[in-house]
Amino acid sequence: MSERIHIRAGDSGRVWVFAVDLDPAELEAFKRRNGRWPLRDALGAEVLDPDDVEVFLVSDLQGIGLSGYLEQGHGIAAADLEGLRERLDAQKGAVLVLTSRALRDREQTLSPRAPLRLLASLAEDRPPVTFEPLPSEAATGTVASATAGPAPRGGQGRLGALILVAVVILAVLAVVVAI
Repeated sequence: MSERIHIRAGDSGRVWVFAVDLDPAELEAFKRRNGRWPLRDALGAEVLDPDDVEVFLVSDLQGIGLSGYLEQGHGIAAADLEGLRERLDAQKGAVLVLTSRALRDREQTLSPRAPLRLLASLAEDRPPVTFEPLPSEAATGTVASATAGPAPRGGQGRLGALILVAVVILAVLAVVVAI
């Protein structure tokens, strides 16, 4: 495969789907990491986090198909899958689903080769962040500014006065006893 995939540092929200043209008996050895990792070598990746790499048989997705898995499991928008849905759901055998998280925010260029075949390059559907008012009435109002002055001392002033009164009473008692 001559197609190269350039990954920018900090790239996020991307999902690549590859066909893995191996029979199930060869698949385990392809996924296994013993010093060498055939899957990483076939991707041509410098850095690859195994926790964010999925290799599985499409037949394991009974009921939802590969496109449903990408939509429901990876947040790919239905509109982005429309042109690919038939081809993805017709896929047999094993697939590799690679997320940008697996590339650990490192700039690198993937140069996938057999047994990998790129099926789709997709973006996760991320709704824009909005800041709406909180629904609770307790969340309304304003916060006093930092220039409002010092907070009242509360009970600390009264405690000091009580100690002063106690010291004066003890002093008076000491004088009375001494007479």
